Order: sequence, then structure tokens, then C-alpha cells
Amino acid sequence: MKLVVVSAGLSSPSSTRLLADRLTAATLTGAALTHRDAEPEVIELRDLATEIARHFVTGFPSARLAAALDAVAAADGLIAVTPVFAGSYSGLFKSFFDVIDKDALTGTPVLLGATGGTARHSLVTEHALRPLFAHLRALVVPTAVYAASEDWGEEGLDRRIARAGGELAGFMAPAAATPDVDTTAAIAAPRSPTGAITSLPASAAATLVPFEQRLAALRVD
Repeated sequence: MKLVVVSAGLSSPSSTRLLADRLTAATLTGAALTHRDAEPEVIELRDLATEIARHFVTGFPSARLAAALDAVAAADGLIAVTPVFAGSYSGLFKSFFDVIDKDALTGTPVLLGATGGTARHSLVTEHALRPLFAHLRALVVPTAVYAASEDWGEEGLDRRIARAGGELAGFMAPAAATPDVDTTAAIAAPRSPTGAITSLPASAAATLVPFEQRLAALRVD
């Protein structure tokens, strides 16, 4: 299994890279019992900034940028972390994902992270990052992690990181996590006779009476 980490931090050392590393460690810990061969590869976008800009002008990636794009496209799981600029993801972060092929992340599990100086930006993962990766048709895990300056060293951040890493590990290898379960049946959500998703098992859904039929039975001639 291949785990790719994209960090858009600009400084060195960087709180963005620190969060990326901790999310990576949490994912590998969560993956320990399901895919011990997970191999993390970290892509530092600050090292590719000039090449990303040149790609917009020429339409051709450099060898290093092409290798990074190929790594993301081949990933079994992706961790993407950005610093917050002007209430959203950084321009460098967005530029990198702008040059990725539109189908490269389809169905890829993605864990989102962001860092900022204040807790006021804590919803950036929901109003900016999650829509971006939904547009790319990625499978974004439920827990995203935002770390403000005051969060570092706090127990709450550790819990969120551990939960998010465990979720990504589970999405990367759902079959290995439940070896005795028919994964085809587990992944496919039960559907009603009309095709709508239902929480009932297929056998129960098959016996449901259509709503129109129930209404018809109540009508008085």
C-alpha cells in the first residue's frame, strides 16, 4: 500500500509539516494490523513552487513535478495539509492540485489537515478543503484536522489526529480489516426496490410497500 503526504508549508521547520508527519504516524499506527507494508512518501510543495508555476505557462511538468503528480495519482491513500492564507488554503496548495489530472484522485481516500495562527479558521477544512477534494471525486475521510497555534501540546489535538489517522487506514484497506466479511456486500449500501439507499438489509428492503401504494390504500372513494 502506498501512502502519499502533500505538505504545503513554506517555512522550515513548519507547523504544517509537523501536522503532516503526525497524521502520517497515526495512519501507519492504524494500519499496522491491516497493511504492514504501507510506504509513506512526502511531497514538499515549497520545493516545487517554481516548477508548478512554470507548468501553468508551458503546459509541461518538469521531471520532479511529473514524479510528484504520478505519486499522488498512484497513491492508495493521501494526506494533504496546507497552511491557512486569507481564510482558505494557500495558493501553492491549490496550484498543485490544479495541475493534477482531473481523474487522478477519483476514489482515493484523502485525509485533510490545515494549520493556522488562530482557532477562528478552524472551519477551513470544511468550507474550502472538503469541497475541493469532493470536486476531484476523492473519498474524503470524515475527520479533518485543523491545528491552531494554541492546539499544539493539547490532548484534544492528539485525539483528533489519532481518530483521523485510523479512519484513513481503514479506508485504505477495508478488506484486510474485516477478512471474514464479504466486502462486496459490506461496501455496497442496501437499496430499496426503487433504488434509494436504505439502512435496512436487502431482505427487509425487498418487502417494503411503496409509499404511493400506502397512500392509495388510505384514499376514500
